[in-house]
Amino acid sequence: MPPRIPSSRIPQPQTCQCCLTRTTSEPVVAARQFHASARHDTRLRRNMWEWLKGPGKVFRDPLPGSTNYLSAYDKSGNLLRARRNQSKDDQSRDELDEDEDTIVQRELDQGLDDVEREDRALSRATRRAEREEADARGGIPPERLGDMRPYPLNQSFRSQPVLSEELREQLYIQVVNYKHDIPSVAATFGVDVRRVAAVIRLKTIEKQWEEEGKRLATPYAQAVLNMLPTTPFKPDTAKPITVHEPINDLPVHPRTRQQLFYPASESRHFTREDAAKVFDNKLLPADKRIPLPMLVDLEKWKIQGLSREERQKKQREMDDAARSATETAERNKAEWEARTQRTVPGRRWDFKFQDISAEKVGKDGRGKDAVGYRYGMPHEDRKRGMVKIPTRVE
Repeated sequence: MPPRIPSSRIPQPQTCQCCLTRTTSEPVVAARQFHASARHDTRLRRNMWEWLKGPGKVFRDPLPGSTNYLSAYDKSGNLLRARRNQSKDDQSRDELDEDEDTIVQRELDQGLDDVEREDRALSRATRRAEREEADARGGIPPERLGDMRPYPLNQSFRSQPVLSEELREQLYIQVVNYKHDIPSVAATFGVDVRRVAAVIRLKTIEKQWEEEGKRLATPYAQAVLNMLPTTPFKPDTAKPITVHEPINDLPVHPRTRQQLFYPASESRHFTREDAAKVFDNKLLPADKRIPLPMLVDLEKWKIQGLSREERQKKQREMDDAARSATETAERNKAEWEARTQRTVPGRRWDFKFQDISAEKVGKDGRGKDAVGYRYGMPHEDRKRGMVKIPTRVE
């Protein structure tokens, strides 16, 4: 770390005597120790330059594709994770360099079952991908959680990764070009649905600006991404997708914050739907309130013993049914608007007119098909003859 100036070394303001209590008319001038302050500043400046030429030199020439936080280095300027990873690489390099067929044959001779051999093969593929990534970065392993602390004195704060430019471009291609729905893309790439929607909107604006010939701050964005941890997208590797964040967290509904005691018989099968009805009759169960309910169905099919192909087939059928239902609803809405509304084009806006019936207000004048229903109804407390005091206690 760079040298710090202790608070005791900072010169304090000199106190002066009140003019009413002075014995002489001469102003009191505090003597300044120029020689002491100059020597002190020179020593601090010398220490700073020594640190910049020594351990701080690594921050002048940052590592490519890696964050350069102070917590990732020791006092001598050595990268901590490179030293920790050296002994581990020496032990596993011999196994990873061995032929895969030889390893599989040895595992068969050892009598391992299919599940164990598949897990070991996946682990070896992951380690090979990590080693290839480290070799591409000059032998530097990826950052760990301990390396994500930009402020050494604040151990609780860790820098969170952001989406890389390649991953954002791929999200845009999947939604706009391939016409995949946003929930499926979010589940595939491990990105929250709201973040995927925001990426699509921003990338659309970026494409429009490029077509209009506007200049983009690409060098600035690239410089910022080089200083932050990013979630990559590597289509040509064994692990192309890296999970960015939890995507299926259950939002806390205000109705569920109250504590209730609901008695139920032991013979009754109390489900999540029953629990939702206890809090509110219109509250959906947790399986339907999560952002991606499809993941629950996939897990249920997996527990039922369905193969991967069968699960994918059922998921495609559900996606096709949902897509067709959405298209049907949009088509019906467009037909209804064309049948009941007429559009008058204007200079800046288009005005839409629709015929209404004054008899659709209902018995109390608040029918859902009444004019102005969406804007609400004003209070009647200022009308003459209205009772303004409570008549009962609820």
